[in-house]
Amino acid sequence: MRPLFPSLPERDINQISILALAQVGDAVYELMTRTALCLSQPTAKKLHRARVELVNAGAQSRAVELLMPMFTDTEICVFKRGRNAEVGNIPNAVTREEYMAATGLEAVWGYLYLSGQTERLLELFEVIHEKTEHKKSG
Repeated sequence: MRPLFPSLPERDINQISILALAQVGDAVYELMTRTALCLSQPTAKKLHRARVELVNAGAQSRAVELLMPMFTDTEICVFKRGRNAEVGNIPNAVTREEYMAATGLEAVWGYLYLSGQTERLLELFEVIHEKTEHKKSG
């Protein structure tokens, strides 16, 4: 059985399709968001509302703008591969550009998770979470 927090070699991660990385990254991003919200949202209803505001293509696209200056060269490469991937249907609530940026961010999250870079995930997530908290309080 593989560990919960894997640390796959780069060559193994490169064998995974970019959209599969984005699928993993989407789950990791949502789990991190739900975990952070559980600490500040007293009810399930408020938790759900807050999660819906934060885990969507529009919000993730805005997060990319915050994080892009912080991305390493490898993260930028993974992001661009995700952003440029051929996807199926795009939800009506967002533009194609927003959806593709969100897919790129999810690919980075998947890459970092599968490569065992949990500290880096936390570092980047804190930037998003801090900005979101300031927006709510200010």
